[in-house]
Amino acid sequence: MVLMKYDKKVIHRLNRIEGQIRGILKMMDEQKDCREVVTQMSAARNALDRTAALIVSDNLEKCIRNEQKNGEDSERLIKEAVQLLVKSR
Repeated sequence: MVLMKYDKKVIHRLNRIEGQIRGILKMMDEQKDCREVVTQMSAARNALDRTAALIVSDNLEKCIRNEQKNGEDSERLIKEAVQLLVKSR
């Protein structure tokens, strides 16, 4: 297994998502319309899904390069990454 180093872009994305969640909680406290709340929840979920996909793809690339360097087959890693993405939905 290759250790993953998370870059500042990924951390920044997660910080923005955290802000979105805080905003949703504030909207709920203010008893905003449920359609507005659900819209914001959907946006936060989509942002989280995109960030997860970015992490998986970046990690997959590094793992495949490492396995190729060691002369190993990377098909298993690709299947595992696809399963992770499917499972997250």
